Amino acid sequence: MSVRAAPPLLSLAGVHTHIGAYHILHGVDLEVPGGQTTLLLGRNGAGKTTTLRTIMGLWSASAGQVRFRGEVITKRATPDIARLGVAYVPENMGIFSDLTVRENLLLAARGARDAGAIDAGRLRWIEELFPAMKKFRDHPAGLLSGGQKQMLAVSRAIVEPRELILIDEPSKGLAPSIIRNMLDAFRQLKAAGATILLVEQNFAFARELGDTVAVMEDGRIVHAGSMAALTADEALQRRLLGLSLGAHQ
Repeated sequence: MSVRAAPPLLSLAGVHTHIGAYHILHGVDLEVPGGQTTLLLGRNGAGKTTTLRTIMGLWSASAGQVRFRGEVITKRATPDIARLGVAYVPENMGIFSDLTVRENLLLAARGARDAGAIDAGRLRWIEELFPAMKKFRDHPAGLLSGGQKQMLAVSRAIVEPRELILIDEPSKGLAPSIIRNMLDAFRQLKAAGATILLVEQNFAFARELGDTVAVMEDGRIVHAGSMAALTADEALQRRLLGLSLGAHQ
């Protein structure tokens, strides 16, 4: 069965986004199949981050529709979108440096009034995924390393069950050992039923994780298909991305 066969959990149709005087997205059409990992690739400035922020309601689409589970969410407020089961891990990680790891997780666990009310089984799972979250649970988040901060950002996104997770460049600046840990964590998230839409510049990382892929250029989707097909076609990689995945072993 083709990986494109799964019905879309998230879809964008003709989405335009303006930021001030700048027209960033020019009619984005995108489908994210449920239960899969979709990679959003493209050169810097192509509109990838703007796409994630538009989905999350942080920037408002000026035209077109965003649908989640078939429901139009284009004009919904960000907290309302989050309550539907969507989490967002921004490139800047979005953690609170002055708060401890535990306090950061508590803020993200909207259903918990205190740390003891966070689902114990889910917390154990997070600490197994990212042992640093247990080791440094009472440390200020600002004292963590870059890789540990990224782990905390992902942990915040999954401290409650989420149906869709939007993640912007999680491997940026991380050591290879931390990247391998992230790969394992995302595989486990998908195995647990999460759908992931991932912006990534590390193409080896993308190839390892992706089921489907969409490539952006100048605010539009210029290619969509299976990651396996893109991985197998170096000429297509060079045309769309300016380099080959094989150059990033």
